[in-house]
Amino acid sequence: MPDPTTVNPMVTDAVTQSNVKVVGESPAIAISTLYQALAHSTGILFENAVAAQQQQNTLSQAAANQGVMQIYSMDTMAGAGATEKVGQTGVADNLTGLMTVLQAFTGSGR
Repeated sequence: MPDPTTVNPMVTDAVTQSNVKVVGESPAIAISTLYQALAHSTGILFENAVAAQQQQNTLSQAAANQGVMQIYSMDTMAGAGATEKVGQTGVADNLTGLMTVLQAFTGSGR
């Protein structure tokens, strides 16, 4: 069996201090990593909210354009007949369906 070798106390003190430093800093590093992940997730949340608002705006403009196109496509002489046709062809149902989709997209009951 080899003889036990004594280690210089300055070396053991340096190793002990570096171990204490690592153990002491680990909670702060863990919390900072958690904060960084939270900030990143919040950023993605806001990016998705902006994208959803832009898509909703596009859908709203499409619905308004569709309604205006239907209004202007009617002949002034055949106003009553066109109104009857609109009721029979299901265009009103199409607009109602489009409004339902828009309301479901926004999540509001307006």
